[in-house]
Amino acid sequence: MARSRIVRNFDAMIEVHELTKRFGDTTAVDGISFRLDPGSVTGFIGPNGAGKSTTMRMMVGLDRPTSGRCLVDGRRYADLAAPMRSVGTLIDAEAAHKGRSARNHLRVLARTHGIPDRRADEVLETVGLTDVANKRIGGFSLGMRQRLGLATALLGDPAVLLLDEPANGLDPDGIIWIRTLLRSLAAEGRTVFVSSHLMGELAQTAHRLIVLGRGRVLADDAVDALTARFGTRVARVRPDRPAELEEILRRHDAAVTRLPDGALEVTGMDSPDIAVLAHRHGILLFENTTVAASLEEAYLALTQDQGRHVAKVSR
Repeated sequence: MARSRIVRNFDAMIEVHELTKRFGDTTAVDGISFRLDPGSVTGFIGPNGAGKSTTMRMMVGLDRPTSGRCLVDGRRYADLAAPMRSVGTLIDAEAAHKGRSARNHLRVLARTHGIPDRRADEVLETVGLTDVANKRIGGFSLGMRQRLGLATALLGDPAVLLLDEPANGLDPDGIIWIRTLLRSLAAEGRTVFVSSHLMGELAQTAHRLIVLGRGRVLADDAVDALTARFGTRVARVRPDRPAELEEILRRHDAAVTRLPDGALEVTGMDSPDIAVLAHRHGILLFENTTVAASLEEAYLALTQDQGRHVAKVSR
């Protein structure tokens, strides 16, 4: 879907410093700090109840922090003169009047910020809703409401985008579309911060990941660096004498799984070292490849002990 040409220069930085939120006796967010720089997509992941949505709500003033702060270019969100022109948000795709059309919903919001009506049609085209622009939002599917929420986030042509589960409800084509869109928005120099449970998509979309668990930052690094540190690389080898090579590898403390086709899956030893051992014992290898660690594996390794919060409810 074609988008209108962007001519602005974007250079907005977000700083989160010692952000904390308590609900009674429960600490939902526990003194987290990070910085978001322009020109990249930062993924925000963690188990349910880790504090992701609460963090994003505090960043845009929907929840008041118990302590700490979030600044957009040195200013609180509440102090921005025209927030939608600085920060575009998708926090709740249901936050739209069901009786309004998509076009009128966007035009009402646009007029609160002095944005021309034509911008509503531009963002509707961007998110693929032009054909239903005059339809009532109450009849929209979840995926259509998500697209409208993204159109709302883009309405002010903001330098910063904060998106909570933007791919929720989208079909496979829609997921590919939003991956491309987020990357292109970052390439324009925008700061893109997106939470998601779709690890495979974040691996292809995000440049960097912040992992949250029990309200604390567990990791903050580039995607490739995290998978290398916490994921498990698996070597797949197919020797002419699998039983013999399996015994040799086990003697060298490698974990080996025999596959039905005679190949071996090996962890704890890299492919070059396996090749050296096989050569030393006169074993021929028909295949010797390494499967890169996945983001899912890295995520599970980081969060395996991070169960979700159980809130205490006052009665």
